[in-house]
Amino acid sequence: MQNTPTLDSPARSRSPWWFHLAGQLLQPWVRLRRDPAEPATLLQPGTPVCYVIERDGFSDALILERACREAGLPSPMQLLSGTRRKRSMFALTRRDGGLFGRNRHRVPNESLNQLLRSLEGQPERDIQIVPVSIYVGRAPNRESGWFSVLFSENWVMVGRFRRLLALLLNGRDTVVHFSAPVSLRTALQEAGDIRPERFTRKLARVLRTHFHRIRAAVIGPDLSHRRTVVDAVLNAEPVRAAIASTMAKENISHAKAWHKAKKLAMEIAADYSHPVVRSVSFLLSNFWNKLYDGIAMHHFDKARAAAPGHEVVYVPCHRSHTDYLLLSYQLHKAGVVVPHIAAGVNLNLPGIGPILRRGGAFFLRRSFKGNALYSVVFNEYLAQLIDRGVPIEYFIEGGRSRTGRLLAPRAGMLMMTVRAFLRAPRRPVLFQPVYIGYEKLMEGKSYIGELSGKPKEKESLFGLLRGLKVLRQRYGHVALNFGEPIELNPLLDAASHDWRSADTDPDAKPEWLNGVVDQLCERIQVNINRAADVNPINLLALALLATPKHAMAENDLLAQLELMKTLLVELPYSDRVTMTPMDPAGIIAYGEQMGWIRRVRHPLGDVLVTEDEQAVLLSYFRNNVLHLTATAAWVACCFLNNRRMSRASVLRLGKIIYPFIQGELFLPWDTDGFATQLQATIDLFVRRGLLESAGEGRLLERGPGQDDAAYQLKVIARSLIQAFERYYITIAALVKNGPHTLTGAELENACTLTAQRLSLLNELSAPEFFDKALFRGFIHKLRESRVVWTDPDGKLGYDQVLEGMVRDARVILSREVRHSILKITPGGDTEAAKPQPVEEVTAVATESSTSDELHRRHVETEHRQHHGKD
Repeated sequence: MQNTPTLDSPARSRSPWWFHLAGQLLQPWVRLRRDPAEPATLLQPGTPVCYVIERDGFSDALILERACREAGLPSPMQLLSGTRRKRSMFALTRRDGGLFGRNRHRVPNESLNQLLRSLEGQPERDIQIVPVSIYVGRAPNRESGWFSVLFSENWVMVGRFRRLLALLLNGRDTVVHFSAPVSLRTALQEAGDIRPERFTRKLARVLRTHFHRIRAAVIGPDLSHRRTVVDAVLNAEPVRAAIASTMAKENISHAKAWHKAKKLAMEIAADYSHPVVRSVSFLLSNFWNKLYDGIAMHHFDKARAAAPGHEVVYVPCHRSHTDYLLLSYQLHKAGVVVPHIAAGVNLNLPGIGPILRRGGAFFLRRSFKGNALYSVVFNEYLAQLIDRGVPIEYFIEGGRSRTGRLLAPRAGMLMMTVRAFLRAPRRPVLFQPVYIGYEKLMEGKSYIGELSGKPKEKESLFGLLRGLKVLRQRYGHVALNFGEPIELNPLLDAASHDWRSADTDPDAKPEWLNGVVDQLCERIQVNINRAADVNPINLLALALLATPKHAMAENDLLAQLELMKTLLVELPYSDRVTMTPMDPAGIIAYGEQMGWIRRVRHPLGDVLVTEDEQAVLLSYFRNNVLHLTATAAWVACCFLNNRRMSRASVLRLGKIIYPFIQGELFLPWDTDGFATQLQATIDLFVRRGLLESAGEGRLLERGPGQDDAAYQLKVIARSLIQAFERYYITIAALVKNGPHTLTGAELENACTLTAQRLSLLNELSAPEFFDKALFRGFIHKLRESRVVWTDPDGKLGYDQVLEGMVRDARVILSREVRHSILKITPGGDTEAAKPQPVEEVTAVATESSTSDELHRRHVETEHRQHHGKD
């Protein structure tokens, strides 16, 4: 009679000599840690033991045999009594192929059937199945080498050669996890009268689920999308319906339609790999050190505190191709899970695309139009990510800003995110705005070219290699500022009290949904701007670009920098705005070091100047922080062409112009809040001596034109004056051509041509001055305010309010600028169709409003100015 091996007297192993030899060779490279330390306490004495491991492999068998021997457990290499099995172990997954083979097959049923047959006719007999999980190099620390990270444990079943390298590099960090045994007899009794074949399939499925949970607990969730998410996407009801629709529409078989959907899913899906992320982090560490002098994160502790329990969606501004690399690198370095990033399919380049995909990038096409199947597959993929709690990152601007301003948001990704959450609102969504600030951009020159009319260069591998020359330069410091997060649930609660009980149909679109998404777009952009970082280059750009020749005497520049820092400190825009600690002298020295400005020596005092090309590039960094000085610039603009003005007039005109400035710069206040900021700014200007107050504070007056205070006001004003010139160009084009004459597109084109010509004539160093998107945004705001509307023929009509806006422009813009714009602006080709000239319209409007005491003061002020009285 054959003896049954027990814990008290384990049977002798029958492993061959070469197995023992391999174990001896492997021993110096492997250091085991058992979990639990004494697994024998888990087993039932006297009951045969059969071990089951997750993956078949020679090294795993060696490790298991050694772990059992050291723990005093029965050997997995011995005969399993009562069965025909030569070994007391089996694997759920077997690997085929040679040395590098990675094909795998699930074949546990044969082994389980053998164990079941051994119990037939012997009701007193039992076998305890012990799941054993083996992890080699599950989590290399930060000090581990690159190759150690590359070959650490993950979810992919690797080949024999890769497993050997993992043992050599990470074998000293090997964990053998013994789980509680499963009584085969008890499991059979609980299964009832089901057939043995069905029972073995069920038991194998239970074991696979068990190993999946243990692996997720030890090394993190499985984020290998091609093996997990794609299947879920293809099995989702919306995708199945889209496949059926494609079959009918294109008259193809189900198999072809299914493969078409799978191909689209594979084109989209990320293939996240922890070893690749860790490896790329090592490479990027050296890359950033060569490129930047430092990367700073501000307010990250607040973002980390808000994230637990939420589906986090990172929504940074988009200014460079390095944005997503920087953010992912910094998050990884801080110990936070790297988000999955929505990237344009144009970045799916040979050699680069697979790396980005394994770093968490999922690709989307620029347009979904004309491809219903693609739209459904992408929506479902995004829904799967959100449902699984995977952090996501995307840019709601749709593309990189070429001007340095935040672009008008595109709501597509936000809409898909909100609708995916409404389908399955399990985990609340948190949008995390991030401001990214640079001191120099790698793409700077290409941006200027595109704004000047050159076509955007298509991304290619050759273009990437050609662009490596930028690595020879230094790009200063980078700041990543985390703005105030935005929770989705309160927005939904405010829009609809019963949104939780709304229809879960993926195609459902409640009437309040567009309003929620629009509000979300606005708040994200506002919160990005409220987390701005003011670096030395921003401050230099604000000062130097406000002068005609982009040059200032050193003393004047020092005074202007000190004033701007004072404004930002004493009139805080937000508690999340950060600012350079450098003093004015340090800022100038840093600008010279970075090559942005040049010092011209002179006996009467040095002059700091920025060259023409550098001045154009600097406009980008000025635009990064224009919103921070908007209130100060407006007050200063009111005194650009006026010596004195009432406080009430400054506030009244500010309220009129504010909706348009707010739409362009994403300012955070409502109209009354902006008025409050204007009051505080005026008070600061009075304290600083830039303005004098009279008549118990009702009347404001600046010094004469040659006064230092007047000069400082002029510099502050010029940061915003180009916006008002664009507004005047738009209004002038409308009034000059007359109502119901131009379409929206024709007006945009007329404004762009006028601005381009004005830029040429005046040598403006800001190519965004004639950016069509800025004109489009202003026209959109005019439509929202119902000042302008579209008639049934698609032409633009306008209200008399527009003529009042022309009149008010006289307070801000000089006569020379207004006449230049009127002269250049196209319109009024025939005498019959020619409308009344803009200046005449303004005069008539002025005469008809004498009852308005505030306006009368404006007219008197300008009249005095036109007669040479400053």
